[in-house]
Amino acid sequence: MQKVHLTRTKRLHSGHLWIFSNELHESPKNYIPGSLVEVYDMREEFIGAGYINPNSLIAIRLLTRERKIIDRDFLRQRINAAIALRKRLTGHRDAYRIVYSEGDYLPGLIADIYGTCLVLQFLTYGMEAMKDMIIELFDEIINPEIIVLRNESRVRALEGLMRYKEVVKGSLEKLPVIHEDGLLFEIDPYEGQKTGFFLDQRDNRVSLKQYIKDGKGLDLFSYIGGWSMHLASAGAEITCVDSSDRAIAQARRNADLNNLGSRISFAVEDVFAFLEQELLKGERRYDFIVLDPPAFVKSAGKLKEAAKAYREINEMSMRLVKRGGILASSSCSYHMSRELFVDTLNAAAKNAHRSLRLIELRSQAPDHPVLLSMPETEYLKCAFLLVD
Repeated sequence: MQKVHLTRTKRLHSGHLWIFSNELHESPKNYIPGSLVEVYDMREEFIGAGYINPNSLIAIRLLTRERKIIDRDFLRQRINAAIALRKRLTGHRDAYRIVYSEGDYLPGLIADIYGTCLVLQFLTYGMEAMKDMIIELFDEIINPEIIVLRNESRVRALEGLMRYKEVVKGSLEKLPVIHEDGLLFEIDPYEGQKTGFFLDQRDNRVSLKQYIKDGKGLDLFSYIGGWSMHLASAGAEITCVDSSDRAIAQARRNADLNNLGSRISFAVEDVFAFLEQELLKGERRYDFIVLDPPAFVKSAGKLKEAAKAYREINEMSMRLVKRGGILASSSCSYHMSRELFVDTLNAAAKNAHRSLRLIELRSQAPDHPVLLSMPETEYLKCAFLLVD
């Protein structure tokens, strides 16, 4: 392995796994993208080993702080450790995140399982360089019937990688159907958002049911109806609203799978436009609203613009909720901190002339473990609010 020396090490010694290009003593251009390197400080003290990409702002991502050979056995141990942790955290569920990038000390790798279908994402040059080996290891360890690569993330473009998707094992002629707290969900790992489902909201969907047993509500940015199925199964009537025809069609199939079609209606509409039309009717008539938008914040430079969008859509939702009703509002943008998220909700409430009482402020499911030394690994905020 080639050596790299760092001019600054404080953040790394605090447990972070990223090294930025301006922290390198050597020119990153001297290294092959995706190649493995040993990292040292300027006194020649060993810090760790990882992979390097001279074309990325995040030049190195550490894989280990020990003197280890990063080979097939190393990756096998890391994957097995992640699988063992999921058995502790999730029990015998048939859908969960097996590997969560830095949260499992495998930066740049995402692995999700949906029944017998494995979905992999290789986000970085270093993981791309080990792609074939990693696919072989997963095939050997868990032997899924289907393996799908969803390598479409914008992170790959920043890394200088092609964006594509591919089925590398099996067939998706029949889509997988998974179980979640007694409900069935058809998942599309090839065409669906993310890897097919929002596994990170799993525990939040289940938890919200304890507060909503009946009434009428909205599931905004509903995708394939994850929140709707849970709330309808608890006794509520709900409308799924999403701009995607494909997502709403799949939500309808999920309603049929669970015999919940009589309690769920569907609208293929832009959510902002839908809310504007609802507000023109001029009455607070919803007992609850679930607001689970996409990541409005793609970069720190867009934070102000995105915060405005979050504020506006939360304000519109609050105006439609009956007094004493519930708003379940989420943000999956890392750049929007918990503090800013709460401030944004307060600003929305002020503009809507409503008061908020917090029931719960939740995060991502345990199969997305947060590395405390890396705030970047905690991205999901989900607030359950009483709207007065």
